[in-house]
Amino acid sequence: MALTDTALKALKPTEKPTKHSDGGGLHLLLSPKGSKLWRLSYRFDGKQQTMALGAYPAVTLADARRHRENVKALLAKGINPSHHAKLERITKRASNAVTFKAVADEYLLKIAKEGKADTTQNKKEWLLGLAMPDIGSRPVSEITAAEILVPLRRIEAKGNYETARRVRSTIGQIFRYAIATARTDNDPTFGLKGALTAPVVSHRAAVTDKKAFGGLLRAIWAYEGMPETRMALQLMALLYPRPGELRQAEWSEIDFDKAIWTLPASRMKMRREHRKPLSAQALAILEELRALTGDGKLLFPAVTSRTGTMSENTMNSALRRMGFTQDEATSHGFRASASTLLNESGQWAPDAIEAELAHVGADEVRKAYHRALYWDERVKMADWWAGEIHTMKSQVE
Repeated sequence: MALTDTALKALKPTEKPTKHSDGGGLHLLLSPKGSKLWRLSYRFDGKQQTMALGAYPAVTLADARRHRENVKALLAKGINPSHHAKLERITKRASNAVTFKAVADEYLLKIAKEGKADTTQNKKEWLLGLAMPDIGSRPVSEITAAEILVPLRRIEAKGNYETARRVRSTIGQIFRYAIATARTDNDPTFGLKGALTAPVVSHRAAVTDKKAFGGLLRAIWAYEGMPETRMALQLMALLYPRPGELRQAEWSEIDFDKAIWTLPASRMKMRREHRKPLSAQALAILEELRALTGDGKLLFPAVTSRTGTMSENTMNSALRRMGFTQDEATSHGFRASASTLLNESGQWAPDAIEAELAHVGADEVRKAYHRALYWDERVKMADWWAGEIHTMKSQVE
């Protein structure tokens, strides 16, 4: 006779174990101490075998019957249910061992081997670190969109909408890597694209008016703070690299005889070596700087450590002390200033300006051609721009 929940609840233990059948090999074993244990007997390859399904009522009567039907389905396919259950337990343990942090660490190691820039690597580590307390120890295959939303909402609550967006994107990269390496079959970040507050797009502040730029230059050349900071800003104006490229520059990259600064591919945004011609004015500033930091590796070491680089906030903080707000001038803004004024001059090919800025388009052949073709023009442009800077900072109204 089939069992019922009422009958199961009413069972009383006896001195010896008793077996109560539900049919199809499923039965409940009642121990003398009162425990009620589900068992399922079946025959495979001519041998009688028994599986333990758990204890009642944690495993309900309905659960036990579902197990019985699953076993029947496996037997029909010629699969040993005991072996199948063992394999599932092993798979689950392996899945639980593959945490989000383990996959993230593996992914970061992978992109490091592929030669991603240190700045890119550090940025990804920092972004992932914002979510690790919430999902780092969780099995990657079990993480849900709701779990990922927890750290994202916390970041948003601080008003950091762009950071939240980047954290979501970086977490998505980890999940796509996990999918590609058979650790999971789902990227839960996909469904969160519309859940986050869209950041207001704002361009980095830059002075693009010639007279206003002259005022900025005068303030920089008259800056009375740390001389290394003043020289960093002067070189930003003359050479307009990305701020990180200048802050991390090493003396071994400067060829004073050939007047060339060679930036290695490892530090370039587009992962290509980039050479910049140095004007006489830039070389003079570098000579002055060499007297201060030339005994070390870095052009601009940190104040607290000769092995660390100047803080990314140092130049912007100096601009604030000069009276320029973050909406008026930033260290990155020198690139826009130079690009605008060089293009407005009408004296230089736009592609030569783009080459000097180390901007990269889609056509690889065209890029290689222009790098070679425009070198001589870029050398002349560097000298002309240095002369323009001298003129602009000297014109006081």
